[in-house]
Order: sequence, then C-alpha cells, then structure tokens
Amino acid sequence: MPTSLSVPTSHSASTNGVRPRRYLTCEPTHFDVRYAINPWMREDTRVDRALARAQWETLIRAYREHGHTVETVDPTEGLPDMVFAANAALVLGGRVFGSRFHAPQRRPESVAYGNWFKAAGFDVTEAEAVCEGEGDLVPAGPFILAGTGFRTTTAAHHEVQEFFGLPTISLHLVDPRFYHLDTALFVLDDRNIAYFPDAFSPESRAALERLYPDAVIATLEDALAFGLNSVSDGRHVFVAPQAEGLIGRLADHGYVPVPVDLSEFHKAGGGIKCCTQEIHA
Repeated sequence: MPTSLSVPTSHSASTNGVRPRRYLTCEPTHFDVRYAINPWMREDTRVDRALARAQWETLIRAYREHGHTVETVDPTEGLPDMVFAANAALVLGGRVFGSRFHAPQRRPESVAYGNWFKAAGFDVTEAEAVCEGEGDLVPAGPFILAGTGFRTTTAAHHEVQEFFGLPTISLHLVDPRFYHLDTALFVLDDRNIAYFPDAFSPESRAALERLYPDAVIATLEDALAFGLNSVSDGRHVFVAPQAEGLIGRLADHGYVPVPVDLSEFHKAGGGIKCCTQEIHA
C-alpha cells in the first residue's frame, strides 16, 4: 500500500474538521455475550441489559447535545453484536462498502445493515475479502488508515482503495487484545490521531510516527480502558471515562473530552466507536 503521503505539520485542536456529524447506531435490545470471538469475550459472562441500554442512551444523548444527527437500525433478534454498528460498513461520499465478517456468527449483520442503507437510498457494494468496516477502516483526511492482523485482510485494503479511489495505508496490529484498528487508534481531526504504539508492528509504528509527529499517545492503561475506541468531531472527543491519562493528554492538546461510560459493552470487546457508524459525507 502507498505510504509516501504528506500530512500537515503538527498542531493543537482548532476548528479544523469541526462540523455536525451523521451517526448510525443500533439499540442494544439483544446485546449479549453468547460466544467468544475476541479476547474480551467470555461465554459465561452475564450482561446487564438494562445498564447497557442506559449507557447507550447516554451516548446518543451526548451526540445530539453536541449537534450531531443520530439514526438507528432496527435490531435483529439473534444478533447480539449488531449494536456494534461501526463494523457494518465504511461510508464515504454517499458510497457504502459493506462488510464481510470474519466470524460466522456476525455475518448476518451485513444483510440487516445493507437493507438499511439501501432503504436510505445508498448503493451498497459488499467486500469480497474479509472486511469489518470502520472497525479496521479509518478515514483520515486525504487517505484511509486500514488495520489488519486479526480481522480485515490486506486484500480488502486493496478493494477499499480501488472502490473509493483514496490511498489506503495498511497498519499491522500485533496484540490480540486490540484486534480492530478502532481499539488502538482514532482520528482526532483531519490532521491528527491518537494511538497506542505497542498495538502495532515496528514498521507500522514507524509509519505512524512519520505521518503524525504530534499524535496524542495513549498508554496501555488507556487502551485497555477502551480509551482509543473513541469518537471525535474535530474538537469534542467522546471517550471512556476510565481512560484518565488519555483524557488529560487530549485536553492538553486543546480537545474537549466528553466522558461517556460504555463499560457494559467492554464485556464484548466494544465501546463508544464500536457502537457508532459515521456516515461520512
């Protein structure tokens, strides 16, 4: 994948990239842990569904209070991970690149989300290779950061580059606890990111250091608290309150942390970003 790209010089948060966002979500009506497909999941885990719903509603309310549009997909019985809307697709410029999940338990989600997008007037193209949407595909200004190593394949990265016509930079994940890119990195605005370096191979880490010399660096504690499974609108960062160190560093860089506790979803390996599909204009 091409990596010879330039990024603007380092900066603190500004009005760059701040705009109302459009988010797609799914109510946690059927959220549960019924199988184990990542290191966070235990089949004997008990989920407090009422707490999960209350936490999810708090997230939705926070988005709306900050001027963002939130839409919802109807949940489907028997799909406990459907609440993790980010994994369903990558949407850019009115085009939808749908997912092909690695785990067979999640594959029916592609149909449910595909139907929503089609009903909303989008054309949907399905991935041929294993690809898990915004879990591993992160629009970042002029290009797409693309994770691989545990779920989405490099073949899918090529598909994405050809589909959207944007340079796609492959980043290799090496720690199974951070099995999706959105557990190890998130975009702050069009010019900067936050990430946990040790989640990546040495080569990928070096690429990120060159591209983002002023990145906000997270600790292992931040990452284990799902601090990097965050959503930024370019200024406000919706972030797990347990990631206290990261919250402080975000504020030092001029961003405005908005702590939202989604700890019940951590039992399934998800958090704020997992529950949020951004429909990029």
